[in-house]
Amino acid sequence: MELKVGDKLDHYQLDDLVARSGMASLFRGTDLNDGKTVAIKIPHPQVESDPSLYDRFIREEQIGITLDHPGVVKVYENKDRRSVYLAMEWANGTLLRTMLQQPQRISRERAIQLTLKICDALEYIHTHGVVHRDLKPENIMVDENDAIKLIDFGIAGNAGSKRLTFASFTPTLGTPDYIAPEQVKGKRGDARTDIYALGVMLYEMLTGKTPWRGESPLAVMNDRLINQPIPPREVDPTISPALEEIIYRALERDPKNRYHSAREMAHDLTHPEELAFAERPQSEEWKNRKAPLGPMILRYVLIGLVPFLLFGLMLLLSRHHH
Repeated sequence: MELKVGDKLDHYQLDDLVARSGMASLFRGTDLNDGKTVAIKIPHPQVESDPSLYDRFIREEQIGITLDHPGVVKVYENKDRRSVYLAMEWANGTLLRTMLQQPQRISRERAIQLTLKICDALEYIHTHGVVHRDLKPENIMVDENDAIKLIDFGIAGNAGSKRLTFASFTPTLGTPDYIAPEQVKGKRGDARTDIYALGVMLYEMLTGKTPWRGESPLAVMNDRLINQPIPPREVDPTISPALEEIIYRALERDPKNRYHSAREMAHDLTHPEELAFAERPQSEEWKNRKAPLGPMILRYVLIGLVPFLLFGLMLLLSRHHH
C-alpha cells in the first residue's frame, strides 16, 4: 500500500513528504518511542519487486548502519520492521546546492572550510571501504554552524560487495556535472572518483559555475574527456595559483594523477605554501576546444550508458508483468 503523511510505520509516524524520486519517497517522521525526528526512506513498490533495485536499497542500509561519523548521515538498524524502509538521522540545515543558487557567491575561506569538512567525511568512508559515487551539492547538507553531512548513499559502493549494488550495474548513473571521466567510460570508480566530484564542487563554490559545458548531459560528460576547463583564475583572478593547482590535481582526467586520498587534498588545502608546482599547459589549452563526440569518445560514452538502458528495459518489463 502507498503510504502517506499521517500514516504510521511500525513505531514511526510520517509527518511530512520531503522528496520523491523514481526509486523512493523521503518523509520527515517522528519516532514514537522517544519523540526524535527522523528521516524515513520508503522504496516504491516496483523497487521491492525488482532484484537489482532491491539489492541496491538493502545495500544502502547495510552501508549506512556500518558508518558512524558526524559528517555522514546515520542509518538506524531496525531488525523488527514489518516492511522495507530506511530509518535515518534527520539532518537539519541547507543543501549545498541551495547555497550555490544564492546571488552572493560563497566566500573563498568558507568554500575551503566546507571542502576540508567534506574531505574529513570522505576520508572516513573511504577508509571503511565505501565510495559514495554520487557526490554532488544535492547530497551535502550544511547546518547553521557550517558542519556538513553526506547524505543519500543510494548508489554507493562497498569494497566487499561483489557488484551487488545498483551502481555496479549502472556505473555511469551519477550527475553529469560531477561524475569522473572513468565513470563516463563505464568503470566503477574508487575513492578518487569522489575526490574528482569534490574538485568540481570546489571549482563551483569558488567561481559560481561548473568546469564542464555542453547542451545536453551527454555533451557535458564528453567535455571532460576531450577539453580542459576554464582555469579558475581566468574566472576569478583573486584565486591563488596554489588553490588553482589543488583544483587541477583533484580534476586530473587520469585517476593515477589525481589525489589518491581525501587526506592528501586536505593537507594541501591546509598548507598551500608547501605546494611545489609549475605552470600547467591547461592554462592555455582550454582555449583550444575540440569538437564534441569524436568516434572514440562516443563509443566510451555509449558503453557506459548500455547498462543504464538495459536497466530501463528491465524496469519496463517488470512493471508490465505487475
